[in-house]
Amino acid sequence: MLKTALGGVTVSLLPEDVAIGLVVGRGCTTGPAPAGLDAELAAAIEAAKVRTGETSITQPVRDLLRFGSYKPTGRGKPASEYLLKAARQDKFPRINNLVDLNNLVSLRSLLPISLVDLGRAATDVFAVRRGRPGESYVFNAAGQEIGLQDLLLVARGPQDEPCANPVKDSMATKLDDAATDVMAVLYAPPSHIADLRTAAAAFADGFAEWADAKSVAAAILPDEG
Repeated sequence: MLKTALGGVTVSLLPEDVAIGLVVGRGCTTGPAPAGLDAELAAAIEAAKVRTGETSITQPVRDLLRFGSYKPTGRGKPASEYLLKAARQDKFPRINNLVDLNNLVSLRSLLPISLVDLGRAATDVFAVRRGRPGESYVFNAAGQEIGLQDLLLVARGPQDEPCANPVKDSMATKLDDAATDVMAVLYAPPSHIADLRTAAAAFADGFAEWADAKSVAAAILPDEG
């Protein structure tokens, strides 16, 4: 098991075939996306429409999620694939500066990313693990649930309660308009750790530039230097 502490948060990584990027922004402002972020999103959406060779990343990411009984197909595909499809169909979601930043980094890197509102999570201890039999959580306002068995996920302590995953995050810790302290969890196969580092750095820069974060901390697990 690997463990790191950053920005007042401790995160453990249990699966050995997974790499994660962690970015914690404290004292963020949540609101409409500023002009600079809007422009970057517009450019990324247009670039996605003509991008080729994306399977060199999307396939390894799917394979990362393909574990035990979990199959990353249909509605169970990584959220990054949904964003790529939405960009190409001119249906890209625009929510607020923090979610838009998340979606920008995910669209460019093609890595799935979870956002956790640390205030709503009410803990500073998290673990990344695979889901256990019978685990699930509600992921939207309509009360729909996602089954979590064998799916890579983030759990919050001390109850070890699942709250996020690379497909759909839990309603319990999703960002709302009052979010100020936020953790981004970026998921990648170890073969793409260089892409993971680039994406985590972009997220950290975005916290500072487009969310006015008072402090930003980032880390990669495993840390290969």
